[in-house]
Amino acid sequence: MTTDPTTPTRFRKAEQNFRWEGVEARPYKEDERALFKAVSRQILFSDPNLAGELRYFEVDAGGFSTLERHQHVHGVMIFRGRGHCLVGDAVREVGERDLVHVPPMTWHQFRATKGEPLGFLCMVDAVRDKPQLPTPADLAALEANDEIAAFLRGTPRQS
Repeated sequence: MTTDPTTPTRFRKAEQNFRWEGVEARPYKEDERALFKAVSRQILFSDPNLAGELRYFEVDAGGFSTLERHQHVHGVMIFRGRGHCLVGDAVREVGERDLVHVPPMTWHQFRATKGEPLGFLCMVDAVRDKPQLPTPADLAALEANDEIAAFLRGTPRQS
């Protein structure tokens, strides 16, 4: 049974495979440009009385989220698996219970680089701006950093 995520539900039981009762697993985005690979999302909490929304994203092994930036902040907790993330000019290996803060207007991307799914909880503003994608000049500037270039190719340095 799937319910409307904007309708407050006091309890939602955890199910198998990192799913929750009454929460629909949706495609990450509807974007024909294929700027991401193998990502799903679930809206866990969305209520008009909250200023934020809590979502669960799962990136399949070898997948990645969109390289983007926004005016809103992200608060991320790695919930499952291991991988890498880019935030600004830094690439970090991440694993379960690690916390990632994405400031406004900061390039960011998450990659499941460890041969396993990477699942994370993400708190964002309930009302968000549209993501900005990198221009060719933005990509060139990012790729001038060897560590970021390797990350964007899907071959980050392993620690």
